[in-house]
Amino acid sequence: MWTVCASSAVLFPSGLCPAVAVAEPVPGAVMSVEPLPPELSVPGAAVAERLTYRTQWRSGAAAVDTGVLFLPPGPTPEGGRPVVSWAHGTVGLGDDCAPSRNPRVDREQRYLAHWLSQGYAVVAADYPGLGTDGLHTYLDGPTAANSVIDIVRAARAVEPSLSPRWVVVGQSQGGHAALHTAHRATARAPELDFRGAVATGAPSNLELLFPFGVPGFPDLDLDGLVSFSAYIMAGLRTARPDVDVNSYLTPVGRELVDAAERLCYSELEDRAAGVAVGQLLSRPLGDDRMRATLADYLGVPARGYDRPLFLGQGLEDRMVPAPLSFKLVADLWAGGADVDYRTYPADHFATLFEALPDTTRFVTARFVR
Repeated sequence: MWTVCASSAVLFPSGLCPAVAVAEPVPGAVMSVEPLPPELSVPGAAVAERLTYRTQWRSGAAAVDTGVLFLPPGPTPEGGRPVVSWAHGTVGLGDDCAPSRNPRVDREQRYLAHWLSQGYAVVAADYPGLGTDGLHTYLDGPTAANSVIDIVRAARAVEPSLSPRWVVVGQSQGGHAALHTAHRATARAPELDFRGAVATGAPSNLELLFPFGVPGFPDLDLDGLVSFSAYIMAGLRTARPDVDVNSYLTPVGRELVDAAERLCYSELEDRAAGVAVGQLLSRPLGDDRMRATLADYLGVPARGYDRPLFLGQGLEDRMVPAPLSFKLVADLWAGGADVDYRTYPADHFATLFEALPDTTRFVTARFVR
């Protein structure tokens, strides 16, 4: 009996098809481009498109992500239009939460419109698992960073007018992603010209705090603590199936972590109303294995940055308390990073705009040469 092998039009004896090397998906390769509906665009965007592109999970396994490309009006400057890659804050883990599928909240619209008004192209990854296969692994910095880098590659394939010069700008969860992006950008995409990173309200040192979690742990009067904890445990449960995350959770905790896989942030906040963070845990998180797992999953690298960083922190931030950033910047300075660190008399979200004059100058300076 003879058969036609999938890789050839030649007949071969049945079962003897020759082995054919299958090319690995190329990070940044574009799978599709579609116009973004006007209600999902931002003010000042002359072009708004949704991109579907190849990227990778932290393990190196292939992943697919979606995101957007916004272009400002006007002629392309000499050398191409520089790029701001925006890393978004917490929206949730469910596919319905993907930023490219929803109207952006007013503050994010205004913030992205600002960068467009400065003449930058803006790209914004959704992060793998938000609207694509797999669960979004929340605060998984390497995976988010891969997608933030690879959407710059994808955008340049779609829009030849874009310069290879780019920066990353992120807030909250996106600030965490921006730091990881800065740590790996030049090595991951040497064909691009990465210039630096802005991170405001970036969570850090959580791997040092979570091991203190025990049943009945007192509330710390932090906004969103229960929801953020549920998202972290849901992401960790998916990223590290070798660790029995459920064994650390009470029935209440398992129910909330299960819900976190589906619900966007405001919905999860409603579901978590009246639940104390200490009700999530059935046993302490401080054993050696969980401590090492949290350090690997949540940690922000302290060394290895080859481009300047800007860190902005609100002193009235009740989501990411300022002392976390004090230790972060001390560790970064000790590790040799070039960090411009600023604090502002503002809460978590207001810091984004309080810092804007400083971050604008910082980004402008990155593109001078």
